[in-house]
Amino acid sequence: MAKFKQTLAMSELAKLHVERLAAIEAASEPVYAIPSEYPAGYHVKPHSHTRVQFVYARAGVMMVSSIQGRWMVPPQHALWIPAGLVHTVDMLGDVTMSSAYVAPSALADPPTVVRVVAVSDLARALIIEAVAPLDAKSGRRDLVMALLLDEVLRLPDRPLGLPFPSDTRLAALCRGFMETPSARLIIDDWAEQLAMSRRAFTRFFRKETGISLSTWRQQAAVFTALPRLAGGETVTAVALDLGYDSVAAFTTMFRRMMGAAPRAYFKAPEQY
Repeated sequence: MAKFKQTLAMSELAKLHVERLAAIEAASEPVYAIPSEYPAGYHVKPHSHTRVQFVYARAGVMMVSSIQGRWMVPPQHALWIPAGLVHTVDMLGDVTMSSAYVAPSALADPPTVVRVVAVSDLARALIIEAVAPLDAKSGRRDLVMALLLDEVLRLPDRPLGLPFPSDTRLAALCRGFMETPSARLIIDDWAEQLAMSRRAFTRFFRKETGISLSTWRQQAAVFTALPRLAGGETVTAVALDLGYDSVAAFTTMFRRMMGAAPRAYFKAPEQY
């Protein structure tokens, strides 16, 4: 019975998603904002929008996947998704999100690639206000949307994208690493598996992903760590599971990639 109810709930969410897509396409205003909630494990099937999507994770962690790669969106971060890009979304825990769908004509330079950005206090307040019921006749909605659009275009990028190679052999190695990530990944091991010299493999990996294997490994480690840390696991447990020799080494890597140590990173922001 519980499984049946869960299946029914998933079916209702899928239907609601289709209705939301239709509403987004029918919207006439430059910025159309809506809130959403999804349970852990929910998968949003491949879809796209004619509008640019700015999706803000208020709670929970989601992973967005497309032909461009994979992106992790932890709490207090947001993602720019270009118009027309087919993508899927997986909920890594219960997720509460707010999305602003922006007409490309409202942007001087619409994004063509997916970007993860850190959300400022002002942007957080504005998008929460944007998805709340507003009196369109008062003019307040237009003011909120205009200021929101100005603020979100200023937000700093965060290295939470994980590009995947198109080469099937290299992609298989990357997927295997994601299943069992380790701080002790050795370039020569991967080069040997692809029958390449170290130098040739290094060039090949950068050509396929746009970044070095060392940077990719660290970003993959962050991908693995974020959902666990957001779920309440200790920094020590996560660091040791990822193969770091010490918590300090893991914390140094995390701070370099994310701009703050794990405990400070997940400190709850002021609520609006």
